[in-house]
Amino acid sequence: MNKYFHSVRLDKDKCKGCTNCIKRCPTQAIRVRAGKAHIINERCIDCGECVRVCPHHAKYISRDSLSQIVDYKYRIALPAPALYAQFNNLENATPILRALPLMGFDAVFEVAAAAELVSEATRFLMKENKLKLPVISSACPAVVRLIRVRFPDLLENLLPINSPVELAARLAREKAVKETGLKPQEIGVFFISPCPAKITSFKNPLGVEKSNVDGAVGINDIYPVLVKIMEKGDRYDIPDAEQNSGIIGMSWASSGGETSGILNDNTLHADGIENCMKILEEVETGTLDSIDFIELNACQGGCVGGCLTSENPYIAKTRLRKLRKYAPVSCNTLQSEEIPDYFFIDGELEPCDDVMKLADNVAEAMMRMKRMNELLEVFPGLDCGTCGTPGCRCLAEDIVRGFAKEDDCVFRMKQNLAQMQNGETFESLIPAPFRETNDDNDNN
Repeated sequence: MNKYFHSVRLDKDKCKGCTNCIKRCPTQAIRVRAGKAHIINERCIDCGECVRVCPHHAKYISRDSLSQIVDYKYRIALPAPALYAQFNNLENATPILRALPLMGFDAVFEVAAAAELVSEATRFLMKENKLKLPVISSACPAVVRLIRVRFPDLLENLLPINSPVELAARLAREKAVKETGLKPQEIGVFFISPCPAKITSFKNPLGVEKSNVDGAVGINDIYPVLVKIMEKGDRYDIPDAEQNSGIIGMSWASSGGETSGILNDNTLHADGIENCMKILEEVETGTLDSIDFIELNACQGGCVGGCLTSENPYIAKTRLRKLRKYAPVSCNTLQSEEIPDYFFIDGELEPCDDVMKLADNVAEAMMRMKRMNELLEVFPGLDCGTCGTPGCRCLAEDIVRGFAKEDDCVFRMKQNLAQMQNGETFESLIPAPFRETNDDNDNN
């Protein structure tokens, strides 16, 4: 497996080098060189912000095709709770669960059901008072990767429990093996995902050696197909597909849903990647030490705001509220307060050491830091982005690491034009994003 897998991809043929993406990337993972964007693998967290803001649709999300389910003898669908909120005029999720088998699946296992088990396990762990406070939810893979890249000191605050998706996939496969007698590898488990970060978490998992999920399709991929099936009314021919989740499980689809299942008033939740970073900064400085639990969702509104959903997140939250109105509090519970071992993350999450490192040794790093500070004194400090980086500090960092030149700053170019000597060409002074060719070192 490659060291880095990303579901967020770049179509260079469509990219116009407009620099919109570099401003929105929370980890400063994008540069524009020679009129094209470049994604730095080490820094990308697959949050999908660049996909949302690209006016040319040059960023796209790689996911599996539904046709891949035929590669398995037995196929299981794992619908995310956010899927329920895409449909109007439903009293519960049963019509959706009955429609999924008509798409080619042999069984359906609700991620919302596994979420209720994770909520209960979290309550048990919090009761033991052995976790470092504030405990940060590990359910959003974009947030987990954000912490690895920008806030590595907070890794020990992460909840050491697998995500509901991973738990659902394991439980679904075990159930299918018992019922069918098939081998585990003959059973395909497919997640219906609201976002690219979750897809990446299956292809390149953290904390587990191998994901239990075999493939992932986007909610917006199957939504139109489900609508047509549900309109026919023949979904009721599948009586076994009944909703098996309550308010706690379904609530995970929107921001604040996970914290509500903790049954603890001393909690905090935030959504939107920029808001998440603000909260993490405060945790890092110690100003939120009095909080017990923090839920962070990279997408605005929570999973209902993922860029693979079909519905406006605010409308989706309204629909979710209606679905929860007559639902039971919870339909799933652990056998005892002793949490099974497979609930926990296998390995220790490690920081991305390569991301912010200026050099391999301390002496060289200090020299480069000194040079960065000198450059920042010269640069205008406008963070205009015309150099192809998110701001002046990023340009200074790229320069000392050998990935850019001082003349990439348009204001420095203006000064150099005024001082241009005989023999120098105008082309050599054009900033990197606007050159026809790129002779700089590439950091991608």
